[in-house]
Amino acid sequence: MKRFKGKTALVTGAGRGIGFEIARQLAAEGANVAVTDISEDLAKESAGKIQAETGARTFFLAQDVSKESDCENAVSKTIETFGSLDILVNNAGITRDNLVLRMKEKDFEDVLAVNLKGPFLMAKASFKHMSRKRYGKIINISSVVGQAGQAGQANYSASKAGLIGLTKSLAREFCKRNVNVNAVAPGFIETKMTENLDQKAREEILGNIPLERLGKPEDVAKAVLFLASEESAYITGQILAVNGGIYI
Repeated sequence: MKRFKGKTALVTGAGRGIGFEIARQLAAEGANVAVTDISEDLAKESAGKIQAETGARTFFLAQDVSKESDCENAVSKTIETFGSLDILVNNAGITRDNLVLRMKEKDFEDVLAVNLKGPFLMAKASFKHMSRKRYGKIINISSVVGQAGQAGQANYSASKAGLIGLTKSLAREFCKRNVNVNAVAPGFIETKMTENLDQKAREEILGNIPLERLGKPEDVAKAVLFLASEESAYITGQILAVNGGIYI
């Protein structure tokens, strides 16, 4: 029996990387999946791949999570297409790295708009539906740098730390309607972003990871699926670290 048969999931930023893998694994476990991304082409391609591989029902949508109208539209289109929304994964995120003295105000604001305001807007739009049906799972993708901080990423670290606070607050607000809210905090994961690291930087990072390897998108997806499943029914407001032990 597939864990998510009859359930519907919406995954933001699912055009590639971790978001794509989360959407793919949810579909493989029987969920209908709404794939959204800032790039309509990436969303379309990913939804097609997932449907071809898993046979699950999918649809794609271009979405800017920093805009309330886009968030409300994504939720309403998902419900219109599949009849329900059971699982929301707030994965969409951006980086604009630089040292604080060189960081532009707009770079700080843009990162918080997508990484922190976006999950707030998506949770708000989704809860309207989840509250009525008295069921829902919301999983936010935070980061180890939101827990430990990182030089050159003040904006990204602040957004991911804020997302942890948002997760805990939403968990307290939404629990009376049987909506669980948790977060996954990945460490260094093999994605397009880490592919650009030079050899010296990669070796330095690996030297600080007790498990001596970078994580894979599948590692994060498995954690998300656990929090989206009935196996985590008594878990809310928690941060599940998937970081190879780099921050304990």
